[in-house]
Amino acid sequence: MLRILLGAQLRRLREQRGISTEQAGYEIRGSHSKISRMELGRVGFKERDVSDLLTLYGVTGNGERAALLELAREANTPGWWHQYGDVLPQWFETFLGLEEAASLLRNYELQFVPGLLQTEDYARACVRLGFPDAGDEEDVERRVSVRLTRQERFTSPGAPTLWAVIDEGVVRRPLGGPAVMRRQLEHLIEMAELPNVTLQIVPFGAGGHAAAGGPFTILRFAEPGLSDVVFLEQLTSALYLDKPTDVDTYMRAMNNLCITAARPDDTIAFLRDILREDY
Repeated sequence: MLRILLGAQLRRLREQRGISTEQAGYEIRGSHSKISRMELGRVGFKERDVSDLLTLYGVTGNGERAALLELAREANTPGWWHQYGDVLPQWFETFLGLEEAASLLRNYELQFVPGLLQTEDYARACVRLGFPDAGDEEDVERRVSVRLTRQERFTSPGAPTLWAVIDEGVVRRPLGGPAVMRRQLEHLIEMAELPNVTLQIVPFGAGGHAAAGGPFTILRFAEPGLSDVVFLEQLTSALYLDKPTDVDTYMRAMNNLCITAARPDDTIAFLRDILREDY
């Protein structure tokens, strides 16, 4: 995500100066396609290349130049999740980088509690269900650790916003057993009380709705110029959509879900009723 941000800044500076990608490529002893890949965040950045481009683009003041060079250094620093590379597929590492940089996440789930709202025991039950061939208990615990580490950012100062919509079946299905599910429901109540978390439930009585096709996540970033990204997880891969037409379609579906679902103010009472009825 930092590469995408730095690339967007470099593209903005180049276009402001009216410099072509061919001219920029020549300045760093590369091609126009290398500049395009850099501006899209698809390659790593050499600090020397960034420095030469900033000089070409007329960025000589200490403030902006130092900030962009520091961003280049940070963009080449592996994220915390790289230490879990033995249990994480590369396509999911991409998502973790996007999630780490997002200022707003809107998530719809129809089978499981969203990973950012799971308790440790519920997460463990999900891992065992989703990875029946996990090598050993350590493998399971490392996957659970990734999920719990992701959650830390959402209860820290300056936390991003999470708006989750879940199907009623999620909170009725006793994944992990009644005791695990009871604690999970209690945790959802606690999370729903946080100022940066909005939780809605689509009741069975709502009938069909616009997002019946499957779960998805929309990520939004605070940096200007960065488009929203839609994340669609599959069994062995994932799709990342950022074309405006695709994003708009999923945004409409999410907005319709929020209208169809019970009001956020009713979520805690809804969950407490389920606790009394089922657990």
